[in-house]
Amino acid sequence: MSHFLKSFLFVLLVFPFVQCKKEVHEPTTLVPKNEIHYAKGFSILNHDGFSVVTVSNPWPKADKSYTYILKEKNGIIPDSLKQFLTISVPVKTIVVTSTTHIPSLEMLGVENTLVGFPNLNYISSQKVRALIDAKKVKELGNNQALNTEVIIDLQPEVIIGYGLDNNNPTLDNLQKNGLKVLLNGDWNEQTPLGKAEWIKFFGALYGKQEKANELFSKIEKDYLHTLEIAKRATTHPTILAGDMFEDKWYLPQGTSWGCQLLKQAQGNYLWAATTGTGSLSLSFETVLEKGKNADLWITSGQFGSLKEMLDTNSHYSQFKAFQNKNVYSFSGKKGKTGGVLYYELAPNRPDIVLKDIVKILHPELLVGYKPFFFEKLK
Repeated sequence: MSHFLKSFLFVLLVFPFVQCKKEVHEPTTLVPKNEIHYAKGFSILNHDGFSVVTVSNPWPKADKSYTYILKEKNGIIPDSLKQFLTISVPVKTIVVTSTTHIPSLEMLGVENTLVGFPNLNYISSQKVRALIDAKKVKELGNNQALNTEVIIDLQPEVIIGYGLDNNNPTLDNLQKNGLKVLLNGDWNEQTPLGKAEWIKFFGALYGKQEKANELFSKIEKDYLHTLEIAKRATTHPTILAGDMFEDKWYLPQGTSWGCQLLKQAQGNYLWAATTGTGSLSLSFETVLEKGKNADLWITSGQFGSLKEMLDTNSHYSQFKAFQNKNVYSFSGKKGKTGGVLYYELAPNRPDIVLKDIVKILHPELLVGYKPFFFEKLK
């Protein structure tokens, strides 16, 4: 996928004193509290007329943080903060670089501010695709080689970038040309609700923090409610995940985002004991030995049918889950140009993903619910 940044501490000292039997207090300034609760990669501190957004973990093991000042109309920025990049909010034009940014814009109702994106075909959102069809969103190439000429011509008020490390010459070049680049590390979050909470990052940019908080609170509430439902499960089905790509079988590591969801849905993921947040790369024989008798199989999304799987690798038929036609995929929901909706929306909506998995593992717990992302392959 075009699949992807600490807090300032202000100490408040209050000195009460008594004079002529009357208590008098010095004027005080409230210490702003961090508005972020689950995400580990950023914070928001709201002040009178401006907010301080600090992105502390834009990529794994980042050795520095990135601070941005979001200035409201008539807001006054203290001299101590003028060293940081300042953005006037609400922003009116934006470039984002990951499909995971798209749902936040849409949920906040500001998708019409999007003016450019790398590889438009990846976008699944119907609202944004309508903007693309109307020629209101420009093609920007790809993340590794953004079309800087087009972006400079667009002059977006802000560019939301992401990086796998501290080496991104294209973003550096855009900043040298006077454009404002903010890093977004949603992809680097390790928990489902941590990923989803990045909607507050976009809420701050658009002066819609209250709406972003409301949207996230609903996601959080629904997610936690489903967690409680899942605890009623009396079985823990064994789960095989992933499939072959070229000569290796890729499946999620035991402390990854996807594995957490499988565990919280009361499933027994066969590689849950491994550590890491990325993918395991194993041989077919290794996976077959451990996963041959798994109760169900959640594929990577490469395939739309069991026949497609067999046509690619006839040995898939050796797995019990395949033989019992108990194989699930999220590949069915796509945008009209082929973008897989799961990659775009799932990190933003863990409440839906969790409910889907609970329904697959324990259908008796969610009577009447139909999975949104996942479907059983035929």
